[in-house]
Amino acid sequence: MPVPKRRRSRARRDRGRTHKKLTPANLSRCPECGTPKLPHRACPNADCGLYRGRRVIEQTAKP
Repeated sequence: MPVPKRRRSRARRDRGRTHKKLTPANLSRCPECGTPKLPHRACPNADCGLYRGRRVIEQTAKP
């Protein structure tokens, strides 16, 4: 079984890890209520629930 001959330096190790990072979510604003939402998804706000100008999520009844 092959074994590495030399130890990998910290610089080489860290250069290989440069792409292993999280990117922030690409949020957009709902045009109706202004809450942040993911693009191409319905508005998560319970009072809004719009997607492309149509109401797709039923509004909750207020007690």
